[in-house]
Amino acid sequence: MLIGSLLWASPVSGWRGTLVCRDPGLGRRWANGYSEEKPLSVPRDAPFQLETCPLTAVDALVLRFFLEYQWFVDFAVYSGGVYVFTEAYYYVLGPAKETNIAVFWCLLTIAFSIKMFLMVTRLYFSTEEGGERSVCLTFAFLFLLLAMLVQVVQEDTLELGLEPGLASMTQNLEPLLKTQGWDWALPLAKLAIRIGLAFVGSMLGAFLTFPGLRLAQTHLDALTMSEDRPTLQFFLHISFLSPLIILWLWTKPIARDFLHQAPPGEMPFSLLSDSAFDSLRLWVLVALCLLRLAVTRPHLQAYLCLAKARVEQLRREAGRIEAREIQRRVVRVYCYVTVVSLQYLTPLIFTLSCTLLLKTLGGYSWGPGPIPVPSRTPSSTHDRLGGLGDDEAQQTAALIAGALGSLLTPLFLRAILTFLIWWTAACQLLSSLFGLYFQRHLAGS
Repeated sequence: MLIGSLLWASPVSGWRGTLVCRDPGLGRRWANGYSEEKPLSVPRDAPFQLETCPLTAVDALVLRFFLEYQWFVDFAVYSGGVYVFTEAYYYVLGPAKETNIAVFWCLLTIAFSIKMFLMVTRLYFSTEEGGERSVCLTFAFLFLLLAMLVQVVQEDTLELGLEPGLASMTQNLEPLLKTQGWDWALPLAKLAIRIGLAFVGSMLGAFLTFPGLRLAQTHLDALTMSEDRPTLQFFLHISFLSPLIILWLWTKPIARDFLHQAPPGEMPFSLLSDSAFDSLRLWVLVALCLLRLAVTRPHLQAYLCLAKARVEQLRREAGRIEAREIQRRVVRVYCYVTVVSLQYLTPLIFTLSCTLLLKTLGGYSWGPGPIPVPSRTPSSTHDRLGGLGDDEAQQTAALIAGALGSLLTPLFLRAILTFLIWWTAACQLLSSLFGLYFQRHLAGS
């Protein structure tokens, strides 16, 4: 996706990696036996042109975070391949007691996505100038308030499944707490989970702030570059509005209830069953992720074309400018392209991995048929403990595994994963809309 994009080269040095331009025949002064080299300067409105050349793997090796970017994308591809193979294996053979290894791969992908978020966001906190740190903290506080507000919305309006999920978890947690005499801690456990979700939402909001702002800029530039390609513009618009579609899928009055209602004037019947709607929602999520992946190249190419826009902006300014500064303006775009790629792909991979986990751990199906949701009770845990030997380590490990198995019910996991998917889309939509407003009304002022 990154390799092969057109790169704009510096008009002075002719090579995009050169940061210093020196000409031994120009700008040299001699005085008292010492030589003093004066930086080469050119008029800002000089009629120079940038050359284009394809970005190769050799060029990308010198970029910051390129190795991390390449490793992360390769791992995500392998994880997707393992998941597809595992789903086919379970569909054909249908093993009942085998561990689904695809869940482990998807969990690793989510962990590495969070690592990429932290790595990129740390760049903004390492700079003392520019205000990026203040922007991240401001949006983190804003999203913290919004995450707390979202959790109090009724299930009849926003069907994230938080109430049924917490009820399922606390139903199995209550007997475990009573055996230890900690039944008073049950309300605190529910409160801690909700506060934890709010802080996770705040962190995701901070992580997705600058990716959303960057997406708005590259979206506008990609639309400008594809004026003669209406089909590509259509897909770019759908890709940009994909977070809004995700938000619509979990808004019950205009999604599930709307598809359950019959056309006016006819006999009452359901257009889609609950299981069919859940399967359709999974397929729409996967299709939107693949669509955004398909338009990655136009977005990255639009970003690389910022070098040309910055040079053309010089022609509208008066005075002279150092050749070294021109090179820096061009090379800075090139050196930052891997960070932009991570900002674009990491939310996509994170959402897709959560979607695949939602299908597997949440008890959903790719087809319209219903899937029985397995239930675990603490009594089964104590029964397993009764068959163990006297080894205390074995008993402790079995107790912990049984407790976790009874607490992490499909309804609870479904609620957590649904919240992550929905909240990621909400953060992307809000930050990208703010980026559109900034680009349209504030960037030129």
